[in-house]
Amino acid sequence: MSNPAIPRDQVHSLSEACGNDPLGFQSIAARLMKDQRRLGRFFEENVAALGGKAAQIGLYMMTVCLRVIDQSGGRLYKVSGDDIAAASAKISAVAGGLLPADAGFADRAKAIEWRAQPHLLDEILWALYERSPEQIKDGEADLSPKESALLYLALWTAVEAMDANWKPGKA
Repeated sequence: MSNPAIPRDQVHSLSEACGNDPLGFQSIAARLMKDQRRLGRFFEENVAALGGKAAQIGLYMMTVCLRVIDQSGGRLYKVSGDDIAAASAKISAVAGGLLPADAGFADRAKAIEWRAQPHLLDEILWALYERSPEQIKDGEADLSPKESALLYLALWTAVEAMDANWKPGKA
């Protein structure tokens, strides 16, 4: 059973804060990755085949996901290999129905009702699929639909594993 969803406006503002202070976020991201080494290794192994730029974007997005959960209160425990395997099995069971990696991918992904932290995953889908060309900042890569789909599936697996190990605060 997933935790209650972090509110959409909170997800957006926390995500934006990471992008608005890239130098300050670097040290936070390094700390979060150090705390979640197993999750980081899983993610790096699964996006390495995409190549440097796409893998860097994915790793950045994963650290933003960690930061959003971290800043939302409660406690995020270390993600284990079993947690990653369980999350991966859940996503693998429905991944075929999301493909192909075309213009309808994001809508098909959003239609899956049981996704953990759907607002966080929707923020990822927005960044990968729904931004207009004017919303892409200098230095940000525009990924192919296939790269975006593979990144989303890896990020979704990571978010499911994080959510399974997060005990939200009382608020």
